[in-house]
Formats: sequence, structure tokens, C-alpha cells
Amino acid sequence: MNMADKIERAAAGAVLDRLLKYVDKDPQGNLLKLVNLGEKLLGGTFPQHYIDAFRKGITDGDNVYYEMAMNILRDVDRDVIKKMLLAMGLGAGVKGTKAVRENREKYKCNIPFQILLDPTSACNCKCDGCWAAEYGHKHNLTYEEMSSIVSQGRELGTHFYMFTGGEPLIRKDDIIKLCAEYPDCGFLAYTNGHLVDEKLCDEMKRVGNFALALSIEGTEETTDARRGEGNYQKVISAMKLLKSKGCLFGMSVCYTRNNIDQVTSDEFLDKMVDLGVKYGLYFNFMPVGHGASPDLIPTPDQREYMYKWLRRVRNSKTGKPMFFMDFQSDGEYVGGCIAGGRNYFHINSAGDMEPCVFIHFSDSNIRTHTLLEGLKNPLFMAFRHDQPFNDNHLRPCPMLENPQCLRDIVKRTGAKSTNFLGEETAEMLCSKCDKFAEEWAPRAEELWNSTKHPNHKTQYYRDTVEGRKEFGTAEKK
Repeated sequence: MNMADKIERAAAGAVLDRLLKYVDKDPQGNLLKLVNLGEKLLGGTFPQHYIDAFRKGITDGDNVYYEMAMNILRDVDRDVIKKMLLAMGLGAGVKGTKAVRENREKYKCNIPFQILLDPTSACNCKCDGCWAAEYGHKHNLTYEEMSSIVSQGRELGTHFYMFTGGEPLIRKDDIIKLCAEYPDCGFLAYTNGHLVDEKLCDEMKRVGNFALALSIEGTEETTDARRGEGNYQKVISAMKLLKSKGCLFGMSVCYTRNNIDQVTSDEFLDKMVDLGVKYGLYFNFMPVGHGASPDLIPTPDQREYMYKWLRRVRNSKTGKPMFFMDFQSDGEYVGGCIAGGRNYFHINSAGDMEPCVFIHFSDSNIRTHTLLEGLKNPLFMAFRHDQPFNDNHLRPCPMLENPQCLRDIVKRTGAKSTNFLGEETAEMLCSKCDKFAEEWAPRAEELWNSTKHPNHKTQYYRDTVEGRKEFGTAEKK
């Protein structure tokens, strides 16, 4: 950060300190001020309807968003709240969003809001249907490589980084070091929770800009069935420790054909709220990897259930005091697929730049290309050119719901499989999705045409001057 950025950050921090200090004396009044300031700091980072819902909720004590805000203030260390707001608000929201938009125009390619990266391929679990279980302990990004990724990303405007794997907390010392080096960026790790201990909690509070999403899949029975015996109790213990230490954390839920009832039950959600979970990030199972079975893909009935369930649990009166996101059902809010650098991309532990954490193909590596070079190479440019893959944003994915799109992109660009154990061709991968895509299409069309959708205000390549010339389309109003 330059001196001007440091001064701006210090001024914003001082205002947050005052608001947080007095919030207990007048929760509604000062929470409203905090939301108004947060809206300015976040600069469009989160959908406006969330901000409006929080603001409305604060004036209504029976609103779940008021309860959520009070839970955050009760459970999370105030310095963590401040530092995370500065990182995700001033850093990602104000500075980052502006730079990302400017650089998309400047470089004529996708520039992401966030980057996912794998510090290591190593994992201490072997979960059913997870490709990481196959990959072993061979691949790691060095600290210098991870720092270079963040440094390059910041130059482009990217201020939010998520760690996946493997189990990222195997590299927790390096992750904490990275968070301290870049206080204007937000960091989150998806973790099985086994390596959460008091030292890590203390370090998370010290840096303030690092949060966790712990993997859990409903009941003890359904969690251990996929993730191994004893895993559920380890996650619960980790949550209890994180809450007692005032850390910010949520849950990561992979929903499959076998666990949807359990991961969406009121009993499960209420327990998670009591344990201190502040956000739930839900993922549709993807049949990636040689051992992944398409039989775990949720059925069309289950996908429609998830779409409706998500709207119920986010309702200000009937919902739960937690921030929910389902990366499949929320396509309508973000304009479909966000991969290929449109809003994010993935870097695996061998340095390969992949368009999505679930799409293991690449034509660039951080050890031979800069991030910008990778974003401008054929694979990522093909994603930019073809997005959205479907104007029905309940069918956003070029693999799961539109598998012919991924087949075409891989063939067109010559991208190579990045599977560490042996090539998984586009045909091998997409053939596991064909049946679901065919069955889901008519149901998705019926659902899309019978419901109201938000205006996501997304501009695609086809809406640019160059795109309109190529596609022969009129200017978007």
C-alpha cells in the first residue's frame, strides 16, 4: 500500500472503531450507521438486495438479518470485524471493484474479483467423490509463488483470495504470513477443520482478514459416510473453539443426491447457528475425477427443491440468521457462470491456471505465465467470448448443465487436462453430466419462465463494441 492508501485505511479504521465501540449502547442506531458505512466501503461487492435487507432488518427486531447482525457483534472479535471490513470493504469493494472494471476495459479480457488457489495437493482426508483424495502429496505452491499471485492480482484489482486443496491448513503458517503481508486483501480457506487449534485461532484474530469455511454435510451419519468416521465430531469441536475465540467462520456444504434432506433441515441449520456459523456456502456435487460417480449428482427434483429452499432460508421472516449462497442456484444474481476469470478462476497446487475449481483444464501456468498472460490466453478468452453459456441462469455451468460447451471450448483451444494422476478428457468428464443436463433442461426452463429474476446488470463480451460487431446485436440498454 502507498502512503495515501494507508492514510485512507487509518481514517476508515478510526470511524469503524468508534461505531463498534458504541454499538452496544444503541444497537439499532449504530448498526444502521455501520451498515451505511459498510455500503460505501463495500462498493458493490455484495448484491444490493443483501445490503437493503440488512438495513431493513435493523429496524425490525423480529427480522432474521437483525438477529444475524447481533450474533456477529456478540460472537466475533471487534478487531476482526474491523479488519475484515477494511479488507473486503475498502480493499476489495472500493479499490478492487473500480480497478477490476477499469482493467477489464483496458486489457479486453476477464479480470476476476477473486482467485482460488491450492497451497498444496496434500490432504488428511479421503472423501468420497473428491478428486483431491486422488492427488497425493506431490504438489505445492511455494510461499513466494503465493505471494506473487496476490501481488499480481492486487495490481489488477483482485483483493479476495480463497484457499482450497488438498487441505489448505497443512500450510497454515504460510497462509497467516500471507494475510499479514497483504492486510488490504480478504482471505478464506475451505477446510475439514482437523488442524484448527488455539494457536491458529489466535493468529486469525491477530491478522483479522482471514476466515474459514468448514466442510460439513448435515448429520454425523451423512458427514462421516462421505468424509470418514470421526470427521463430524472434529468439525463440531473446531467450530466450538473458533466461536470461543471470537473468530469469523462459516460452513462449506457439498450437497449430493444422498444428503440434501440433512443439509437443508431446520435442525441442522439451527445447530450451525448455535455453534457460531455465520455463512453457509453450498455447492452442487460435480463428478470431477476418475473416481467420481454421476450417481451423486442431485436429481432435477432436488435441484428445484434447492432453488426454492434457498429463497425460504434467506427470507427476512421465515429464514435463518446466516448468509447463504448456492453457487448453482444463485446464477441468476451473477449472470450465470462466473468462471474463466469473469469473477474468479482457480490455480492448482502445480501452478496451472484453470477456469474453475471444477474444470481441470489449462493452457497457462504461473511458473511460465503472468496472471494477465493466462487471462488473455485462448482458454480464458474462450470463456469470456462464450459467456453466458445459457441465457437461463438456472443452467449456468458449461460442464454440468451445458456439457457440449465445455467439449467445444477444450477442442477449440487445445487446453490440456490437469488431472495429476492421468488425463481426464473433456469427453470423459462431460459424458458424466449429459444425462443430468438433458433431464434438468425442461425443468429449468419451466422454473425460469414462471419466476421473477433480479436484474444482475452484467455486461458480457457480446455486449461490448467488439462483441456487438461480431454477434450482430444491438447495444444493451
